[in-house]
Amino acid sequence: MATTYNNLFLDTRARLKKAGVEGAQLEAREILCYASDKSREQLYRDMSLYVSAELERRVEELVQRRLAGEPVAYIIGEWEFYGLPLNISQDVLIPRMDTEVLAERGILKAREAGEGARVLDLCAGSGCVGLAVAANAPNCRVVLAELSEGALRLCKQNVRRNDLNSRVTCLSVNAMEPPSSALWDFDAIVCNPPYIPTADILGLEHSVRDYEPHMALDGGEDGLDFYRFISAKWKSALRLGGTLLFEVGIGQAPEVEEILARNGFEDIKTTADTQGIWRVVEGTINS
Repeated sequence: MATTYNNLFLDTRARLKKAGVEGAQLEAREILCYASDKSREQLYRDMSLYVSAELERRVEELVQRRLAGEPVAYIIGEWEFYGLPLNISQDVLIPRMDTEVLAERGILKAREAGEGARVLDLCAGSGCVGLAVAANAPNCRVVLAELSEGALRLCKQNVRRNDLNSRVTCLSVNAMEPPSSALWDFDAIVCNPPYIPTADILGLEHSVRDYEPHMALDGGEDGLDFYRFISAKWKSALRLGGTLLFEVGIGQAPEVEEILARNGFEDIKTTADTQGIWRVVEGTINS
C-alpha cells in the first residue's frame, strides 16, 4: 500500500516514542526532513503526497541508527540553538535547551555593554553560545575559543552559515592554560566547560557516553577543574566591570559560586533553567 509523508511521519514518531525517545515528534520531523531533503515548510506542505520506496528505505536506515542510540543531531549533521541553524558532528556536544540560559545571560551582558562590546565564548564547541550572543546583540564582537581542531572547524562553518563573519572570529585556545596577551578587554566571558566528574562518565546515558566527545564532558575528579582554573587565571582577559558566566551541572552552583567568590568576583548571581535547575553562575570583576 502506498504511504504518504504523513503516514511515514506518524509511524516514525510512534516507533521513537515506543523506544522512549523524549522528543519523538521533533526527531521524527528532523529525520524526515533530512531523508527527503526538504525544509520543514516543504515537509508540512507535502504531508498528503506519497513517498517513494527509496525514501522509505532511507528513513528506515536512519531510524535504525537512532534506535541503536545514535543522537539524531549527529545522524542529520545539524541542530538548532536559539533559533540558529548549526552544523554538528561528533567533535562537539549537541547544543541543549538548558544552555540557552547561558546564551540569554550573555546576550544581556553584551547589550548592557553597548556599542563595541566584546564577548569571549570559551570552550565554544559548535560555537552555539557565542553565535547566539552575536546574532542577538548586533553591536558586539565575539571570539569563539576552542581547543579541539574538529570543533574549531565547525565553529568556522557555523559563523559562515549564519553570516556573522564580520563580527565573529575563531581561535585555537586551551582554557586550561592562562590566556595569551592577545585575549583581553572582554566585557563578558561565557563558558560551558566540561563539568562531569570523571568517574560519572561511564554511568551517563549511552547516547551521550558512546557518541559525544569525552573531552567536552570530563571536568576532572569532582567535575570542577575548569571552574577553578578559569576563575583564577582568566580574570586578566576581562576588563574592569566585566563578567564571567558559567554553565554548571546539576547541584554544582553553590560550589561554583564559592570558587568565583574566592577569586575576587563580586555581584555573584545564579539563574535557573526552564526545569528550575540552577544552571548559570556569574560574577563580575570590579577591582
